[in-house]
Amino acid sequence: MNQTEQPRLATGPLPTAEAAAGADPTAPTASAAPPAPGRTRPSSLSALGLAERYALLALLVVICVGFTVIPTSGEVFSSLNNVNSVLRGQTAVALIALAAVFPLVTGHIDFSLGATTASSMVLSAGLMSDHGTPLVVCALASVALGALIGLFNGVMVTRFRLDPFVTTLGVATLLGGLIQWYTGGQTIFRGISSTLTDYSYSKVAGLPQVTAIVAVIAVVAWYLLAHTPFGRSLYAIGANQESARLVGLPVRRNVMLSFVIAGTIAGAAGLLRLAVQGSATSDSGTSLLFPALAAVFLGATAIRPGFFNVAGTVIGVLFVSFSVNGLTLSGVDSAVQYVFNGVALLAAVGLSTYLGLRRRSRG
Repeated sequence: MNQTEQPRLATGPLPTAEAAAGADPTAPTASAAPPAPGRTRPSSLSALGLAERYALLALLVVICVGFTVIPTSGEVFSSLNNVNSVLRGQTAVALIALAAVFPLVTGHIDFSLGATTASSMVLSAGLMSDHGTPLVVCALASVALGALIGLFNGVMVTRFRLDPFVTTLGVATLLGGLIQWYTGGQTIFRGISSTLTDYSYSKVAGLPQVTAIVAVIAVVAWYLLAHTPFGRSLYAIGANQESARLVGLPVRRNVMLSFVIAGTIAGAAGLLRLAVQGSATSDSGTSLLFPALAAVFLGATAIRPGFFNVAGTVIGVLFVSFSVNGLTLSGVDSAVQYVFNGVALLAAVGLSTYLGLRRRSRG
């Protein structure tokens, strides 16, 4: 299938010439046609607009309050130790979710991000365990590996016009096989830098420092997507790739960069996951990918409904993480995590697609 023919979630209105000059392609222009009679555009400050933007955040608050007052989970769920444990344990999922936003904004999906994180983790652990490589070198190698995988995906999709779904799924399968081959199905735990593992337990303002790193990356990603010409061009490309090309946007380059950025963040997630776990397993990263995707699609229903966005993604990560944690503490079977993630992903994809199509139909 040709790249321009791929179905994609609507990420915004058609780009205009202002988008090429760096103007926000999602903002209404003076030349925009008025809404059709009988079809009004609800204000973001109206009751409906506020409900759309903050429903997921409100639901997160309700979930947290609910698990706090339930006797079977309340005492543990509301403790600072449990909150820190959840935040610390979801570091990699949060970073993978943030990474996934970039290609999704352009209308593509990267299924290799979980495997990229797992590969980065195994690479760092292997360098430390087998070669005694300094931590700084391992950190650079992890990020570089992620960037290279992202670059490969970007080249395959933009230069060779391969389907991103098939391409990234194939890369994920390949990386999973390499992980199994290198680890032999065993866990790498010897020789892991104590500086790295100790850092994962250190805190700032009472919260894990690894969470602070996630917050910094989230702020940078938010600024890049919402307040730079590059970020606005990604939304324009996702809205209509051919129109973006006609107004002069560097479509191929920017789509490729979105994959590189995603891979780089996923590579960093591997190092932080190694810090949290203190070891590297033969897991292919699938267990990280799907909660992250559920969070991203849930995030597309919040803050800017119908658009993939960083703030909504962060709320989505917290919603998925604390919901599963609360259910587990309530005594629900451990399999609920996979059931919940699957249901959340299906519901999120359906709802975010509906909101995107409805927003586009309003003009």
